[in-house]
Amino acid sequence: MSSKARPVKYLSEWQRIYSDPWLLSLVSWLPPLCFLIVYLIFSQGLARELPIGIVDLDQSSLSRNMTRNYDASPTLLVTNIFLSPREGISALRGGGIYGLVLFPENMEKEAILGQTPKVDAFFNNQFLLIGKLVKSAILSVHATTVAQVDTRKNLSTSTPVIGQAMGAAIPIGSQMTPLFNLNTNYAQFLVSAIIPATWQIFIVMTTVLCIAAELRRDGLSVWLGSHPVQTLFLKLAPYTLLFWLHGISFLLGMFVFLGWPMHGNLGYLIFCQLLTVCACQAAGALIFFVSKDPARSLGLAAAYAAPGLAFMGVTFPATDMTLPARIWRSLLPVSHYIDVQIAQSNYGAPLMLSQPQLYNLALFILPGLIVLILAVRITKTQTQLSR
Repeated sequence: MSSKARPVKYLSEWQRIYSDPWLLSLVSWLPPLCFLIVYLIFSQGLARELPIGIVDLDQSSLSRNMTRNYDASPTLLVTNIFLSPREGISALRGGGIYGLVLFPENMEKEAILGQTPKVDAFFNNQFLLIGKLVKSAILSVHATTVAQVDTRKNLSTSTPVIGQAMGAAIPIGSQMTPLFNLNTNYAQFLVSAIIPATWQIFIVMTTVLCIAAELRRDGLSVWLGSHPVQTLFLKLAPYTLLFWLHGISFLLGMFVFLGWPMHGNLGYLIFCQLLTVCACQAAGALIFFVSKDPARSLGLAAAYAAPGLAFMGVTFPATDMTLPARIWRSLLPVSHYIDVQIAQSNYGAPLMLSQPQLYNLALFILPGLIVLILAVRITKTQTQLSR
């Protein structure tokens, strides 16, 4: 009798998914659509023509040349030339521009006399990526302008040969070559982290919703029956398979269809994805069985999974996080998975170096065991009450 009950329950879960439009969307078209939207947002890859403003109090040929250099930079776009610093700061605070450059009075005169004029540049560093790009582009333009001024000075005085004048102006040249992500493609940098973080949210929330549906339908004790462990496994197995397929799909999309570099073992990543799905399901099920309230469980699940991107250590280094942040990071399955993904895709690291992350994902069996204990306790309590 029990051997026939397994396929019946297993098939009924597929039928329930198909009959519930919201649940069906969560495990079918909604995750790929969100992944696609994330990619389309960052598909340009490089941030270009970020608007900045100029306050030119010098009105000289040097200030006009620097303004042209700013506008010639592919990262910057001079959209406003303000008459006073007050207007420029107001536009920067209002979000109309991302950076503001202030040319002081007598800037060209000081440069000709061999003095060091002070050029003030302001940008909003709360926009981490934009602030970094604006700062880097402005510094690059300043370095170019200083080299031009020094080269002209050398040509007019002691070094009439253009090559020697340039060498005297820039005695030490520098070249920055990224070891990974050679084109500094921000789509490759951000999308490969945002999609797994979004994937984790879908897994945890769907786990809570599918168990909450059983609470509303018949109650937990009736649903779990006399075989709670078997019932839980059969309940979650279809979702495990579907979300694993979602994970495989975005891996193939990034590293096969888009052709982003994959220096390591793709099969190992796929295996780690299976562990990640199971770990997320264990966390979501634990949240629900501890709360036993659908609304409260969804809120707790959102608070748990939504900050995944911030704690993954991609946009902010994990080594610089505070102790509470590192503890929270260790509780998120996707943070361990992303370490493996970066190690395999960027570094081509040997599999042995990713074993600590593998062990961390395996440790999520502990919340899974707690869920099983709570499920068995519910059935035992109901059995005692019925007697």
